[in-house]
Amino acid sequence: MIQNSNFLTALQLQEQYKNSQNKSAAQSAGEGMSFQDVLLKQSEIRGSEGSLKFSKHASARLQQRGISLTSGQMKRLEDATTKASEKGIKDSLVIVDELAFIVNVKSQTVVTALNSTDTNENVFTNIDGAVVM
Repeated sequence: MIQNSNFLTALQLQEQYKNSQNKSAAQSAGEGMSFQDVLLKQSEIRGSEGSLKFSKHASARLQQRGISLTSGQMKRLEDATTKASEKGIKDSLVIVDELAFIVNVKSQTVVTALNSTDTNENVFTNIDGAVVM
């Protein structure tokens, strides 16, 4: 098992999201932690090899841009990364709904995340493939 404090696995993200949702349901509206807050607060959680992780930069962008991922979107992001790997892509643009992610396929790491308002220029550099889900 590789341990790196810079990344969260997809399963850890989902678990943290579920936990924050359960806490939010028990509290009054507006007092629960957002998904992005959980990502940033839990950055010390160790990642494991073979799971999709988010870099600290990507986690910060999720919060900064107000991006929340559903479990379905997370699954599609993981599936797209698997497809990119099968095609030999090293750095992929992955589009899920109105969200764009740059993923380093070899390390299974989301490098950055953008929403539709951040992709106005529609120019992505340093990628060698794209997957649209």
